[in-house]
Parts: sequence; C-alpha cells; structure tokens
Amino acid sequence: FRIGGALPTVFSYFSEVLAREKRGEHLSWLCMFWMIGGIYASAMAWAIIPHYGWSFSMGSAYQFHSWRVFVIVCALPCVSSVVALTFMPESPRFLLEVGKHDEAWMILKQIHDTNMRARGQPEKVFTVTRIKTPKQIDELIEIESDTGTWYRRCFVRIRTELYGIWLTFMRCFNYPVKDNTIKLTAVWFTLSFGYYGLSVWFPDVIKHLQSDEYASRVKHFRNEEVSHFVFNFTLENQIHSNGEYINDRFIMMKFKSVTFEDSLFKNCVFEDITSLNTYFRNCTFVNTTFYNTDLEQYKFVDSELINCTFFHIRTGCQISFDDDYSAYWIYFVNFLGTLAVLPGNIVSALLMDRIGRLTMLGGSMVLSGISCFFLWFGTSESMMIGMLCLYNGLTISAWNSLDVITVELYPTDRRGTGFGFLNALCKAAAVLGNLIFGSLVGITKAIPILLASTVLVCGGLVGLRLPDTRTQVLM
Repeated sequence: FRIGGALPTVFSYFSEVLAREKRGEHLSWLCMFWMIGGIYASAMAWAIIPHYGWSFSMGSAYQFHSWRVFVIVCALPCVSSVVALTFMPESPRFLLEVGKHDEAWMILKQIHDTNMRARGQPEKVFTVTRIKTPKQIDELIEIESDTGTWYRRCFVRIRTELYGIWLTFMRCFNYPVKDNTIKLTAVWFTLSFGYYGLSVWFPDVIKHLQSDEYASRVKHFRNEEVSHFVFNFTLENQIHSNGEYINDRFIMMKFKSVTFEDSLFKNCVFEDITSLNTYFRNCTFVNTTFYNTDLEQYKFVDSELINCTFFHIRTGCQISFDDDYSAYWIYFVNFLGTLAVLPGNIVSALLMDRIGRLTMLGGSMVLSGISCFFLWFGTSESMMIGMLCLYNGLTISAWNSLDVITVELYPTDRRGTGFGFLNALCKAAAVLGNLIFGSLVGITKAIPILLASTVLVCGGLVGLRLPDTRTQVLM
C-alpha cells in the first residue's frame, strides 16, 4: 500500500526539476534504481534465506530465522530514503497551492540555477516575475472553520478533499488528455499483464522442467522381500511396489521423492526419519513403531495401520534448502532475471533522448513479444533461463519509456493522479496475469506464451500511436 503511493509521487516530483533536453535520460536513471533494488532484494534472498543457521532468538517466544533477517536487510534502504527526503526541497506546485509563494519562487530559482550550471550557462539569470497561482482550497472550508463544530469541520474538509480528488481523477479523462489516457491505459495494461504474468510464471516452468527430468531418472523396485535389514542411508527418487518388509529397521535416514505402493511392513521400526515428497500408497503396517519422524497421517494414502504406535511426530517440513535443490534454483533464476535488466536499463537511459520515447516503447514491446514467442521452443533449463534474461532485458526499455511518456503527457495538476491510476491498473493487470498464467502452467505452456506474446505486440502498436513528447515542455 505504501509503495503504491510512493511510486507516482516519485516520478511526478522528479520530473518537475529536470531540464527538457535531459528529462528522458534522468527519468530512466531513476527507473534503474527500481531494478537495482530488485537485484539487491533477490541477491539478499539468495544469500540469506537458504541458510537456516543465520538466526537468533530472544527467549523462547521470538525466533528470528533467516527469512526475518532478510526482511530486516531489505528494510535498510527504506530507512535511508526517509533520511534523504529531509534534504530535498518541497514541490513548488504544492507550495503555491498552500499559499507559500516566496518559498515556491526560491525553489524554482534553485532549479533554474542548477540546470543552467549543468548546461554551462551559470551566468543566465532567473527572470520569472509572475507565477500563476493554482486554485485554492474551497471557500466552504473557511466558512465552516468559523461557524461549525469540530466534527462538522472535519467532515466538510474530508468531503471537500475527496471531491477534489475525484474531480482531479475525472480531469484525466477530459480534453486534451482523454485520448492519451485511453491509449496509456491499454499500453500499461498489456505490458503489465505480459511482464508480470511471465515473470512469476518462470520459476514454475523451471520447476516443471526439473520435475520432468527428475522423473525420467526414477528407479523402480518391484516384489522386494527384505527382512532383518537396517536401512540407514538416503533413499531418493524411487518407487517400491508390492514389497514385503519384515523386522526391518529404518534409522536416521532421509526419504526424498520415494513412494511405496501395495507394500507390507510388519514388525518394523521407523526412527529419526526426514522425508520430502514421500508417500505410502495402499500399504499395510502391522506392529510397526514410528519414533521421532515427520511421517504424518497425510503421507499414508489409503493405507492400513494395525497395532502401530507413533512417538514424537514432527510436524511441518523438516527438509532444509541443502536437501531441496530446486529451492536454490528459485532464488538463482530470480537473481539472474533481475540482473539481466541492468544492461537494458543502461541502454534505454542513454538512448531515450536520442531515438525518442515512442520508438523505444513500441520497439521494445514488439521485440519482447517476439522473444516471448520463442519460449515455446524452450526444452532445457539453460535455454529457458537465457530466454528469460533476454525477455527481461528487452522489456525494461518499454517500462522506462512508458514511465517517461506518462510523466510528460500529463500537466502538473494531474500528473500524480494520472500516474497513480495507471500504476494501479498495472497491478490489477499483474494480478490477472498471475491468475491466468498460474492456472494454465500446469496444463500447457503454449497458451500462456501465445497470450503474452500477442498482448505485448498489440500494446506496442498502440504505444506507437501516442504523441511524441521528446521536445515538449512540461505543462
């Protein structure tokens, strides 16, 4: 909720202090820090969360495991941003609205002088003598502040503010920005739908590929007859069918992706057992003891337990990240995906004011849609990860261009509102994309890929119809 309120404000605020000829480049550099934050977060997750040993406790009630350490580390940049805000000037537009004209004039002069020095013209004098004052707060508030009760004044102020917010929002759909808002809505929706849907979907694709490859190496054991034997080693990726285990002991061992089907366990002992994806299907247990295991009831599927005893059953997952190799891949793939964005971000920042926003936006979306289509032919983990990096690197240029165009197409009095509305629509499209792609990923990968590719290409073509804002003065 807080991040959703910060993003539109950041872009709207920053655009007010930028010189026209460098506006696209510097807004792109601002976009890059979102990606740097993503790289930082994914790198910290990869480095911290898998290490269960990185934890500390405060008594028996508070256990700070590695994921909580990760949360603390991720909070540090937020603290630094709050400190940085204390050194930044207020928006001149806001100061004018609250009647602080002298302060607004001084900040505008500071912006002018800074930009002139950057241009190599420090001698140029700030010559603005008149500033158009924005519409002040409704007079009804002033009337009520003198005559009404305190709760009446609060009610009128809240109602007036909400009404003003609604009017500002509706002005985003009035002439001359109505057509631009509709086009921007289509571009924001399609880009977010395709990008976030695929980004969240990629780890699942990797896991499916790993599962298929892992399942191809499964070992089958049928009609085993084992008696008076001690199992004290790891069993992994195996299926045991129609076996008989008499007076056997399973001690201090791990079961990883092991299935026992139609098997008999008689006078056996399971002690200090840790399991992952392990099930006993249609098995029979007679006079068997389970001590200090994580073999909960749900792991016995259609099985019969006769005169069996359970002591110290451990609930929850007992497998560490070292035991679950696929968990490392989730963080590794996420880190590579965010890291691949950095080169595309740098390129887009350097070329934003050279080739134009529309060329960058339309070309990036069309190319990312084409690269998305080639995911259909991915058959290995390395190929899919490579395509993910290419896709992310191409898509980031579209995001940067879209942020710059959105800021430049709206006048100052509705820039934050328009950006906020489109950003909210972006998140709604992301949720929709995740729901649709997530429901289809287990069935087929063709539909999500074709859907995302088509949506991105169509959104890019709509983006080419937006007006060019490269030489436009902010209104």
